[in-house]
Amino acid sequence: MNNIRLYLTLGMGILFANKETMAQTAYQPYSYQHYQKYNDILYSPETRLHTSVKSTLFEGKLFERNDSLLRKDPSSGKSWLMRKIFNEHLVQVEKEDHSFYLDFLPDFQMGKELMGDNKVNTWLNTRGFQTGLNVKDKFSLYVNFFENQGTFPDYIIDYSTRNLVYPGQGSTKRPKGNKLDWMYATANATYNVAPYLQVSVAYDKNHIGDGYRSVLLSDFSSNYAQLRLVGKIGNVQYTSVWAYMLDPKNPRIDTLQGNARVGDGIKWGAFQYLDYNATNRLSVGLFQAVTWANRNQAGHRGFDFNYLIPVSFLRPVESNNRSSPDKMFLGLNAKYKVLRNLTAYGQFLLGEFTAKEFFSNNGYAHNKWGAQLGIRGYDAFGVKNLNFLGEYNFVRPYTYQHFISISNYSNHGEPLAHPFGANFREVLGIANYSYKRYDFSVQGMYSLSGSDPVTGENFGGDIFQSYTSIPNMYGNKIGQGIKNNLYYADLKAAYVLNPKYNLRFEVGYTQRVRQIEGQATQKSGIISVGLRSSFRNIYTDL
Repeated sequence: MNNIRLYLTLGMGILFANKETMAQTAYQPYSYQHYQKYNDILYSPETRLHTSVKSTLFEGKLFERNDSLLRKDPSSGKSWLMRKIFNEHLVQVEKEDHSFYLDFLPDFQMGKELMGDNKVNTWLNTRGFQTGLNVKDKFSLYVNFFENQGTFPDYIIDYSTRNLVYPGQGSTKRPKGNKLDWMYATANATYNVAPYLQVSVAYDKNHIGDGYRSVLLSDFSSNYAQLRLVGKIGNVQYTSVWAYMLDPKNPRIDTLQGNARVGDGIKWGAFQYLDYNATNRLSVGLFQAVTWANRNQAGHRGFDFNYLIPVSFLRPVESNNRSSPDKMFLGLNAKYKVLRNLTAYGQFLLGEFTAKEFFSNNGYAHNKWGAQLGIRGYDAFGVKNLNFLGEYNFVRPYTYQHFISISNYSNHGEPLAHPFGANFREVLGIANYSYKRYDFSVQGMYSLSGSDPVTGENFGGDIFQSYTSIPNMYGNKIGQGIKNNLYYADLKAAYVLNPKYNLRFEVGYTQRVRQIEGQATQKSGIISVGLRSSFRNIYTDL
């Protein structure tokens, strides 16, 4: 808590110390579907923007596009009610030196399970709000909050029962039948210190990469407290994040009170990403990350100030401790704009590496790595606003595991990178199209993964297992253990009633089939309809 208070004090001091004016900016929470509406700017060979770090503060052309989307195809109604429903924020203040808005965010859905053995009627009842403040084009504050209850298909209930979280959203109460109850909140305060430096204090997510997934750092897990610095010099952008995270799978215990649970375990993370736009077409980025436990077998440790210097390389710092208990990763991210409207991208993540064993191709357990390859495009086949993405991801067994799970690569009981953890291959495709206020999307995905048997053997997919329990040092391959084949498809069509807070009438169908070796096939097919709002990502493709 002392560290958090220090960061807040420094942030407020910087806020009032610098009075320069800058171009208009706006914070936009990361939503994959919404961010596709900027593809012709982000991935055009005519621009040289840093596209890999999300969420982002929109400036310049991105701010202009954001502003035009929020004002898109206004309704002709002039009454107060019609303006609030279709065109405006619920509360909106526009002054010369600041702006403010406030919105109510409903998310009401009804659905029906058509395929599963349990033909449950699904529903979601969410009440939320969002508010934003911009001061003198220098300071941006965004806050949202959601209270959620609902009933869900069996596979979501199974996930929440195992992890005590709704996927990527936060802690849930123990499920009652097929019903879940949870809260979700975001807060982000960003200050432009200078044209080349942004400082953010947030309870938010990060996503590094140009794909739908990320094997480096993704927005899948729940929000976490963080301090983020983004610096730009010429064609180089440097992002440094220090994170305070929770681990419900390793709770804090009061040994003086009969080993009573006194809260979730605490862990820390430091993430750094250096992005270089070599040309308008080619970008290359270097990634490094380290996670560590607030308390381990040696006792209380807290925040490690060795990792505080934003421009240091974490690997030499971590290796300087000869018996370091920390989990360290290195990574590479790259993209190349092949055509005017087609971009190829990829990632490589390295956890541990032994060159002799790596090139011998003998399935050595401690060669821990993963990769991503993909293409994405906009205005496909000459159709404006038709976007598409095709992506292949794979991660070797044991990659994100550590000798104790409190320091593994996770947050709030979920992976910090890919939602499948490790020991998987995945191929997916997504297309979306917008016309005036109509939005359409389709997604398909197939994955092969290996899970652990009920007897507990560690085959490398569950990142919360200890790598000290690896049964075989050689002969390891993706899909080992109990084979799982997962097929997923999702179709949605929506009419956006109010683009200011993404209020929309939406219908959809989601189908999921999971074949588990030696077990009955799991099937789910949900048809749904709802009145929805907000820009948050909700992942059910797992």
